[in-house]
Amino acid sequence: MRKTPEKKRRPTIKEVAKLAGVSFKTVARVVNGEAAVSPGAREVVEKAMQELGYSPNVSARQLRSHRSFLIALVGVKPSNEAAAAMYLARAQPGALRRCSEAGYHLVFEQVTPEDEIAVIERLEHLRVDGVIVSPPLSQRASFLAALKAKNLRHVLVASDLHDGETPVVKTNDRLAARQMTQLLIKLGHHKIGFIRGDRHYAGKERLLGFLDALDEAGIPRQDAYVAPGDFSFRAGEVGAKKLLQLKDPPTAIFAGNDEMALGTMVAAARLGINVPDQLSVAGYDDSLSATVVWPQLTTVRQPISEMAALAVDLLLDEKRYGEAPEVNLDSAVIKRGSTAKPFGASGRSKARA
Repeated sequence: MRKTPEKKRRPTIKEVAKLAGVSFKTVARVVNGEAAVSPGAREVVEKAMQELGYSPNVSARQLRSHRSFLIALVGVKPSNEAAAAMYLARAQPGALRRCSEAGYHLVFEQVTPEDEIAVIERLEHLRVDGVIVSPPLSQRASFLAALKAKNLRHVLVASDLHDGETPVVKTNDRLAARQMTQLLIKLGHHKIGFIRGDRHYAGKERLLGFLDALDEAGIPRQDAYVAPGDFSFRAGEVGAKKLLQLKDPPTAIFAGNDEMALGTMVAAARLGINVPDQLSVAGYDDSLSATVVWPQLTTVRQPISEMAALAVDLLLDEKRYGEAPEVNLDSAVIKRGSTAKPFGASGRSKARA
């Protein structure tokens, strides 16, 4: 009779502690994702776990710690807002990386205004240990009030709704927009159009940054050079067409996000205007599309992945979470081929036909 192969015995937490040369409690803290472990100790414990092939019993771990070891990343459904979908795609890697490092799992939920309560009830049922709320959902007061009503701890990303009770991770949109406008001015542009985003936080801040730079340079504000928009490709196309058909059109257009900047480039092409020879175009976000168009797009790179990772850190750090900080991370202006000196400026060649 053939012998039934013996089931391989699972290594124990005590064996991990012995191999790592640390206490049982230190290994338990690493397994439970607790912050009170030095980086050196965490490294040796993780190495020992890997060598032994140790994996914690998730159910037992949840019972011991009264945690689910689940973090939720929540945003709007992509069919509603393309810009939001792009934001989520860039936020996920940072959140996933930090959750993995801390021994947590990341779950993902998408929301429409009609199913806000159902999603929150689902998160409550899962007993998630924290919720990362991405924009524009992080600006929706009804959703945030419902999270609070269910006592679900959460961190807001890219929001100005800092109430002193909930941590917020953001980037300084106003400063970055000012720096982008300053780049265009430094290139020699004095007739600069702006296509604004929606009237929520980011759209307002980027417009203010644009106006700040004009004021600092002594360039008069012109209402005709500011076109409405909603962060969509179509809004960029429509807004740029309006600006470029003015009697005295701008030599540069700064769009409130990359989608609208791409719409601007299409509008320019349809009007027979060459980018960047006859028109400089700048965007905001440094989305994937910024480097797959030609010329590649000058834009503002937001630290979206880093912001999501920091949101996880705040959810897992009891002390910092309780302080409810508002943390600002720096963005960076990325100059590419879509911007140049205005035609006729010193050193500029004649525009191509």
